[in-house]
Parts: sequence; C-alpha cells; structure tokens
Amino acid sequence: MDAIYTAAATATHGRDGRAVSSDGTLDLALGIPVEMGGSGQGTNPEQLFAAGYAACFGSALGVVGRAAKVDVSDAAVTAEVGIGKEGEGFALAVTLRIELPDGLDEETGRKLVEQAHQVCPYSNATRGNIPVDLVIE
Repeated sequence: MDAIYTAAATATHGRDGRAVSSDGTLDLALGIPVEMGGSGQGTNPEQLFAAGYAACFGSALGVVGRAAKVDVSDAAVTAEVGIGKEGEGFALAVTLRIELPDGLDEETGRKLVEQAHQVCPYSNATRGNIPVDLVIE
C-alpha cells in the first residue's frame, strides 16, 4: 500500500494520560472508564476507535452510494466498541448501527451497507480479527 495520508498521535501515561496528534489538532485527556475502575474523566481508546470507525464507515457508505447513484447523505453510523477479557488479555467487539435515509428500500440499503463493509479501511483492518456486527436501523 502507498499511503496517501499518515496520521500520527502520541499517548502518554496509557489510558489515564493524554493523546496529542502530531499537528496538535487532537489534544485530549484520557481517562479510564468507570466500568473499568477509573474516574471516567476524559475520553478512552474505545471511544476514539468508535468515532473513527463510524466516520470512516459513513464515508465508505457515501462512496458506494454515489457509485450506485443512491443518495445516502442523510445516513448516520453509530459504532459501539466493547472491550472485555479474553483469555489472559483483552479483546474488542464492534457493532455498527447504520441508520439509512427514509425511503431507501431494505434490499438496496443492505447491499450498500455490505459493499461499504468491503470498502471501509476500518472494516478491512478488523476483518478476521474482531467480530463486527452490522445492524441496519
């Protein structure tokens, strides 16, 4: 792969520190979620992954929609990223909830979502590594 763009960010102090992008646009306090024994003050890696995946999948849906001449500009994607124990370590699982525009027939919508799942770089990176469920709402 020849990279068109490369993002870089540095995190200090792990889940309870700070994450800053190389250009300074992203500068966030990180905090451990209450459910994992933390204060919940600050964002966490799962939220950041969810935001990135949702945005990327929405863009992929737009690409396949335009190619099919179907307007999906009003679609919304919510990514739910779960983390839990697996063996000696931890694992992730993702549910993508895709809200398609009113008036889009179910078959066309499902086909576009499945095509977007083949195009999206996040989907390609996670495929075979973590479970990703697609839910069309």
